Amino acid sequence: MDLKTTPLATRMRPERIEDILGQDHILGPSRPLRRSLETGNLFSIIFWGPPGSGKTTIARLIAKYTNSPFESFSAVLSGVRELREIIASAKKTYKYDLKPTILFVDEIHRFNKAQQDAFLPHVESGLITLIGATTQNPSFEVIPPLLSRTRVMTIKPLDGKDMATILKRALKDKKRGLGDVNIEIQEDALQYIIDISHGDARIALNNLESANYFVQPDKDNKRILNMATVAAALNKKPLIYDKDGEEHYNLISALHKSMRGGDPQASIYWLYRMLKAGEDPLFIGRRLIRFASEDIGLANPKALEIALTAYQAWERVGPPEAELSLVQAVVYLATAPKSNSLYIAEKSVKKEIEESGPQPVPLHLRNAPTKLMRDMGYGKGYIYPHDYPDSRIRQEYLPEKISGRIFYRPSDRAFEKEIQRRMADKKKPEDSNK
Repeated sequence: MDLKTTPLATRMRPERIEDILGQDHILGPSRPLRRSLETGNLFSIIFWGPPGSGKTTIARLIAKYTNSPFESFSAVLSGVRELREIIASAKKTYKYDLKPTILFVDEIHRFNKAQQDAFLPHVESGLITLIGATTQNPSFEVIPPLLSRTRVMTIKPLDGKDMATILKRALKDKKRGLGDVNIEIQEDALQYIIDISHGDARIALNNLESANYFVQPDKDNKRILNMATVAAALNKKPLIYDKDGEEHYNLISALHKSMRGGDPQASIYWLYRMLKAGEDPLFIGRRLIRFASEDIGLANPKALEIALTAYQAWERVGPPEAELSLVQAVVYLATAPKSNSLYIAEKSVKKEIEESGPQPVPLHLRNAPTKLMRDMGYGKGYIYPHDYPDSRIRQEYLPEKISGRIFYRPSDRAFEKEIQRRMADKKKPEDSNK
């Protein structure tokens, strides 16, 4: 590998199983794949996961750890002819050292049925150990005979902490990474790269490398990567607030608080102050839509409809006629009964997700359209509410770890009082046996 010309993402591929992040469910101690590597008892696998999560890297490390011949095969670039050549080579290898060839097939879901059929006899005979990688659900994209001869292993998306670790490794590694370059990256710039890479380690490393090439060293031969330089390097505009536009935020705050306080006179005043100052009316419309859910919510469900209609009126009619539509919405929202129960529920559930992480969907709630998924327990035990009186039956819908959590607590005002009654009815015990 020529480290000078090879992309950073390729240079920084983990060289040890211990360096793989986010996949302890299959590579942790005593986990199936880890035990397979330790014992040398390989089996065919299909890795299912998002781009840049490590599918190819894990496949290469399997070959390295087991000292097995390895062939990489792309479903995008190759076809049956190339497969025949690989099979011929695998036969020669097997003849001399009795080891199956690990055949890694990237984007295996892109093969049609006939092409996937071509793998079957060689997987069955033990000539090749197939490792497929796909971003699509194998139940829909891989033929059943091939699924029955492989094990599907889910590769989880990388979280922000894993992404930060990968980028910091690249910044420190002097042999393969950017450790020999005098780089200083600010925390907000690092987080920005993580955010725009959406869990794809390859994209994150490519973005870091692009920023490094773009930024020129200062007089101390140091490259400073901040939000401005990273955004310029990647040709993206970060969502940064204009700190000089204080009056802009003062005015929208005054409008919001006047409506929250139920004062239509002040609400109209601040609305026109913004319009006369040249504020984008659609920005105001978006804030009214948010207010309808945040400060009124289900105390008056019609509030959201009124706010949306005012927004659409401006889009379709424009000034000056549609100004009155905004006034109509502002007065309605200001005088409507208020409840912030939805807003509190929103904050509560976001906090729960941050603290407890992405809890798995309970098996009985999962969709199970294929035999593989049913065999894995998807949908088992689900009770169909419409089979019971009033379409009501008690069963758990939250993940086990957070069972019983309460996020939404309706107020006793306006329509939420009716919602409160309906929720209380749901809590009454039912006989789950028909």
